[in-house]
Amino acid sequence: MGQFRWPLWGLRVAECLEAQLPLETKPEVQVLLGVVVPRARGGCRGALQPTNPQPAITLPGPPVDPDLQADTEHGTPQLDVLLLGSVDGRHLLRTLARVELWSPRRFRFYVLENNLEAVARHMLIFSLALEDPEKMGLQERSEAFLEVWGNTLLRPPVAAFVRAQADRLAHLVPEPDSLAEQLPWISLGALKFRERDVLEAVFRFWAGGEKGPEAFPMSRLWDSRLRHYLGSRYDARRGVSDWDLHMKLHDRGARVIHIREFRRWRDTGVAFELRDSSAYHVPNRTLASGRLLSHRGERVAARGYWGDIATGPFVAFGIEADDENLLRTSNGQPIKTAGEITLHNVTELFRALTAWGRPRASQGDLVEVPAAPGPASFTICFLPLHSSQTLHHKTCYKGQFQLLYVACGMAHLLSPELGACVAPGGHLIVELARYLVDLRQEQLQAFTARVRELAQAAGFAPQPGARPSETFARFYKCQDSAPVCTDSVAEPGPPIPEVLVPPPGVVDLLPEVVVSPHEARDSLSEDLTQPLQGRTPPPVPLQLPSESQVSFSEASAPPTGSETSKPESDWIPRNQVPHL
Repeated sequence: MGQFRWPLWGLRVAECLEAQLPLETKPEVQVLLGVVVPRARGGCRGALQPTNPQPAITLPGPPVDPDLQADTEHGTPQLDVLLLGSVDGRHLLRTLARVELWSPRRFRFYVLENNLEAVARHMLIFSLALEDPEKMGLQERSEAFLEVWGNTLLRPPVAAFVRAQADRLAHLVPEPDSLAEQLPWISLGALKFRERDVLEAVFRFWAGGEKGPEAFPMSRLWDSRLRHYLGSRYDARRGVSDWDLHMKLHDRGARVIHIREFRRWRDTGVAFELRDSSAYHVPNRTLASGRLLSHRGERVAARGYWGDIATGPFVAFGIEADDENLLRTSNGQPIKTAGEITLHNVTELFRALTAWGRPRASQGDLVEVPAAPGPASFTICFLPLHSSQTLHHKTCYKGQFQLLYVACGMAHLLSPELGACVAPGGHLIVELARYLVDLRQEQLQAFTARVRELAQAAGFAPQPGARPSETFARFYKCQDSAPVCTDSVAEPGPPIPEVLVPPPGVVDLLPEVVVSPHEARDSLSEDLTQPLQGRTPPPVPLQLPSESQVSFSEASAPPTGSETSKPESDWIPRNQVPHL
């Protein structure tokens, strides 16, 4: 296998489209960036997931002992959070926007992704979110965020902003001193030098390093992916969209998504149409990614769009709201669409970020927001790719994190080695696959059961008092050092064995898989969702019959004192309220 290098891609997009290059696959499974999944219907072969189809959450923190966790430099407690596969910064932005719910503390987010395009998107999204209000107003910033984050096509002014920001970041990445001066909330010190070189190349491509529409023909790429996904159903794609929306997404709680906006996104990739449709015609290069394909018996790298074409970005900000009026119905139909709710939530989020450190009115009085902007408030540290199984070897990471967040596409990395990086009593949040339309109910249940097994093997137990959820799974780290722990408050069901290994005879039946060039791991077949006995196995990829990445875990935010009901993603048990 050849080594993947962004600057030296072997094939251009146009050649890949003409050749319709196939992936190397075995009869039943394929490897997508290290995650083994059964082959999706219609021959769809997606990989990178620019937007995880799960709601944005507020990352809660367990109680922190000021004496043990005090930051000697700033004199305030510090919360260390490790995020695996979050893809974009929506969870971080939502957490920072609600920072006034906690006592003063510093946030240090450690982000680990499986591709550098996701790291670049983190940096671009935060640069946009923290743009000076004097240069870009609140409404303009909110609309630009939605276009960059969820649309395949951009308006020319937004595309110009992306090019300018990408050019700026491309010059800052190889200059640590300038980066620390201009963007003190970003830390790239843990990345390898070759990863920084590739990251710089990503930004240069976004900035227009390759001219001409053929450098990234987004509309053509989207239609090609859709044809592969639907296969013989392509001519009936409108009916397929209606079925997936009404019979799957609506049944799973996303009833505010309107058929017209969902059908428009399925056809063109434009989720948020905030202006006239003719204004969207510039390809969104931030959705581009590289992938190794088989061509004439050789592995070659190609650039394309390998993201979500099934669920859509509406779930992240568009199905929950603090303002219950946005979720009201009339004659059984929601009065607001998911796009309108998303714009409202993102605008309020940016409004909260803009108010950092400034006096604001609260019941007639001026109250100072507890957190201050910039380096005194938070830092985002990007870790080397595929380093999850080696972090525990470093003293600075062992038992360091009070919260571990794992996206479902990275669930196979949940292991005792990764659990050793979480402090005793720390929390684990795992995304589930509720909104992946290609999964049936029994597959969702099997996935959830497998997540519990992996969490238990890593030394976690179900969080006491947590209400059942199909969107997130929540656990806490046992106080003892044993890799497996039990909890009397766990959900009812058959007892889970203390250790996990394949039952006799199963190993011989495992299908062969194509191993990603970045990760070579053994995989288990779909039958291994049942309880296992014996020794603790190495981390194995989870199996999902969808091209989309999966995510999981129940998240919660501290109560605000109001007795009104809150969305599931912001709920936390009263006895688990973080306090410093």
